Amino acid sequence: MTYILGIDTSAYTTSIALLDGENNKILADERKVLEVKKGQKGLRQQDAVFQHLKNFPELFQRINHDLSKVKIVSVSSRPRNVEGSYMPVFTVGQNFGRVIAKSLNCKYVEYSHQENHIAASLIEDYKRVDKVIGVHLSGGTTEFIFARKSIKGFETEILGGTKDITFGQLIDRIGTLMDFPFPCGMHMEKYIEGKTFERMKTPPIRGDSFINLSGMENYYSNLYLNNKYTKESIIYSLFEYIGECIVHIINNLSSIQLNTVVISGGIASNKSIRNYIKSNIYDYEIIFPSVENSTDNGIGVALLPIIDRWYNEIKAD
Repeated sequence: MTYILGIDTSAYTTSIALLDGENNKILADERKVLEVKKGQKGLRQQDAVFQHLKNFPELFQRINHDLSKVKIVSVSSRPRNVEGSYMPVFTVGQNFGRVIAKSLNCKYVEYSHQENHIAASLIEDYKRVDKVIGVHLSGGTTEFIFARKSIKGFETEILGGTKDITFGQLIDRIGTLMDFPFPCGMHMEKYIEGKTFERMKTPPIRGDSFINLSGMENYYSNLYLNNKYTKESIIYSLFEYIGECIVHIINNLSSIQLNTVVISGGIASNKSIRNYIKSNIYDYEIIFPSVENSTDNGIGVALLPIIDRWYNEIKAD
């Protein structure tokens, strides 16, 4: 039996997953969101690194399985699968991963955080697709990419996105203004759940496959500070606007003739945004990961060696 240990130390979450590689079964899924002080809009990399160093041994201790069966340690080592992509937080996962692999005398492999998200979206049916439009929506990333399966991981090419701030940054900036804990999206979503409120018109979208969000922070901040609408109305409008932007960009990706779109990342866990996309995309098959696997995790990176094995066996045939 082959176990795969997946490690992802991203900007805001420490994640470890253990996967039964023969049966494609998740044996352990341990995560801990990094702590951000109230009122702050993020973490400095050195603070995030320090928290990962504290969190990792605690999470690793929780895995109650025979780790001698681990044959591969798979780690997210960088944000994207391009040369020069780097963030200090990922060095924590790299270093722990190398030590564990050396101790267990097993294989050590690296992928990108973005590939991790794509794989986590395909865990239910990874054999169906080898070319997809990938949409990566997280606190620091808004990218629409062409993802093509390669011998190892995915080759990616950016097709669209935002030119300035990301959707996650827009949500968090409005959320912290409204005094929600950071990261704000999940708290804002819970706040409007089950409530009635006045619907308001969303602002126009500027751009085609690449759009500008500049001005939207001021737009929604002014609505809130001037008490023109309730908090619920503003949050719902913000989520609807982001959903409209995602649909708008996807519909402008005419250069790539693909009909499958994989939408991943923390923003993809938002039910309001998910429902808007599902109700307004007609020409594509939309694949969302589970809500739990939309956020940062170690499951996708644990699955990637299995996807590689399947793909390379198919190519060999």
